[in-house]
Amino acid sequence: MIELIFLDVDGCLTDGKIIYSQDKKEIKEFNVKDGAAIEAWLKLGKKIAIITGRTSECVTLRAKDLKIDLVYQGIKNKLECAKLILEKLNLDFSKCAAIGDYFNDKSLLEHVALSFKPLDAHKDLKVDICLDKKGGNAAVAQMIEILIEKNNMKQDWDKLWL
Repeated sequence: MIELIFLDVDGCLTDGKIIYSQDKKEIKEFNVKDGAAIEAWLKLGKKIAIITGRTSECVTLRAKDLKIDLVYQGIKNKLECAKLILEKLNLDFSKCAAIGDYFNDKSLLEHVALSFKPLDAHKDLKVDICLDKKGGNAAVAQMIEILIEKNNMKQDWDKLWL
């Protein structure tokens, strides 16, 4: 059973675009469906960890909004970061899923029990499941819905939406 999801941000939670305003503020666009699915996953007692190579106040704000407390930014070696998180949570990779879209996610994706990539991820990135949704367009929600099915949690999931 999957207990923890590792999320990449740019290209997975977002469409990968980075926009700068005239006052040099970074802007990212997040999908509300991804947010609803993340919040539901957390309500079911599961965990989410964001591991991203960039550092952005937008990510900090979005994680706080969704009540994700495992947020690691500016990470060059995502696999090593994941190992530290697992040690902290007393879990192992057999209880984890991850989503990534580019080669900096490759080593982490190779170690989890179930790996995902959005439809518009790099074509040569090998994963267990290629989603029908593009990054930033509810790909994370689709991944979580698949995990709910695989974890046989559909009944508990459905109760959250009543």
